[in-house]
Amino acid sequence: MTERGQFEAGLRRTAPPGPLPSESEPALLDKIRAEIALSGPMTFARFMAIALYDPEHGYYRSATERPSRAGDFLTAPETHPIFGAAVARQLDEVWRRLDRPGRFVLREYGAGSGTLAATILAGLRSDGSGLVDAISYEPVEINAHRQAQIDARLGPLAQAAAGVGSPSSSGPRPARFVGAALANEFLDALPVHRVEQRDGRLWERLVEWDDASGQLREQPSQPSTPALAARLARDGVTLVEGQVAEICLEVEPWLAEVAADLERGLVVIIDYGHRAPALYDPVRTGGTLRAYAGHRAHANPFIAIGRQDLTAHVDLTALEAAARAHRLDLLGDVSQAEFLVGCGLEELVDRVRSSPATTMEEWLAIRSAVARLLDPAALGGFRVVLLGRGLEPRMRLRGLSAYPPGV
Repeated sequence: MTERGQFEAGLRRTAPPGPLPSESEPALLDKIRAEIALSGPMTFARFMAIALYDPEHGYYRSATERPSRAGDFLTAPETHPIFGAAVARQLDEVWRRLDRPGRFVLREYGAGSGTLAATILAGLRSDGSGLVDAISYEPVEINAHRQAQIDARLGPLAQAAAGVGSPSSSGPRPARFVGAALANEFLDALPVHRVEQRDGRLWERLVEWDDASGQLREQPSQPSTPALAARLARDGVTLVEGQVAEICLEVEPWLAEVAADLERGLVVIIDYGHRAPALYDPVRTGGTLRAYAGHRAHANPFIAIGRQDLTAHVDLTALEAAARAHRLDLLGDVSQAEFLVGCGLEELVDRVRSSPATTMEEWLAIRSAVARLLDPAALGGFRVVLLGRGLEPRMRLRGLSAYPPGV
């Protein structure tokens, strides 16, 4: 297997793979079928939005623990608290560069059960950072079960940001804030359109119900919006004959929301992604869409609907264009391994190793976790993109210390 193939196969696999769920959520499948019967074939983005975010039966609305060793995948925060401790050091540096404001908002998109926030706070306390007394946590989480876990875990510190949500927002807009917006493995789950180059032109792959097979399937159709071709053109991309790709049109409105609310501070985006030339390289002839269940990755989105995650790699070229459009400074991007090392991961490991209270079991656990967090074929290969407002771009943040000078 190529290095790229090893990375993509191991993105979220952190435990022995379990069996794939065989059945979809019946009510969710019925809802999709009914909408197709009423309105005709739907875009894949619409299908993905229902499968993941349906208020009653969507994958991310379930009470089931999704990111866990017993669930479907592990993200970096669940791998070990040292990840949050490293992120905490980057936030502390930004807080100090902003002249230590008395209220520093940490708004986390896709907050889950609050694991990352809890480990960030623990890291700040361990470092003796004054940010502990200034931080105000605003989790953005659409799952009521997860929000209850956050409330129980973090108490009054956690105040959900009113009017902010995903994949759509409602309600009054909150006041602008000074602080940081954090999105760890959030953008990869935004709904995507599926397109295909065929007969020298761009087609969109719509989702329809096939009576003969009793299953959902894709069929080529006229693009549902000219924005799809416009995105590829702006990125300087021409797909080759037969190539399938994903296009996410949700990145721009999400970043517009972030930029509208951020008065001064940092935006931290951690995800698997590439700039357009690599993302749409013909070697990815089938696109980057993946489904995750039971710590297994596969390419069939039409099984286990509502019971498996769906993701696609992030277009960093589109993300950077959106940042420029909304007047956010492009501070830089590095691999997650480079970011963690820049934030002092090695020092954090040494602290654990030198502590007389550390047991052999704890030491082996942190060694295993750090190896995965730094492995370029696993979590270490993720990209960390830092955007800013009111921060001097030429003053390099510690998380970007591995970033090439002068870029």
